[in-house]
Amino acid sequence: MSKYTCAFHSYVYGCFGLYRSFNDKPIDEDLTGPLGKELFEKEQDDLLTDLKNIPKKACARRINEFVKRARAAKIHAYIISHLKKEMPAMMGKAKTQKKLIDNLEDVFVKIQKEHHLPAGDFPNVEKFKEVLSGYNFDKFEKLKPKLIQGVDDMLGYDIPELLKNFKNPYD
Repeated sequence: MSKYTCAFHSYVYGCFGLYRSFNDKPIDEDLTGPLGKELFEKEQDDLLTDLKNIPKKACARRINEFVKRARAAKIHAYIISHLKKEMPAMMGKAKTQKKLIDNLEDVFVKIQKEHHLPAGDFPNVEKFKEVLSGYNFDKFEKLKPKLIQGVDDMLGYDIPELLKNFKNPYD
């Protein structure tokens, strides 16, 4: 556990200790009824369980963020490779590059269909156009299928295996 996690646990348990010290008296069942006491105790137990599971949830969030970045990198590689492939060998490079940038939405759709990729994983078209305008497409790298396969294997096999090590905090 990190020092922050330990500090958080100390804070949480301190708060409950503080609550209990202010409220040493048992819950008055005449005011709340037996269900009120039971409900309060269940809520308290649920809260403690949720607080104890924060580190597990944080780890799952990090893994999800990593997966999102890996998928974005894969799509980025497909886009860059496609733009390079569309460039002519000799004449009209500047004109072709401008045309590709202007029609970037169509390029995204073409790549999405060709490689069966989710549209939601693609970057914002306008921001991507802005960034692309500062690059020469001829200098882009060709797609390396072996690297794409490595990402696919990681997303399909390694990440699910890693997630098995973390129990679902909602179970």
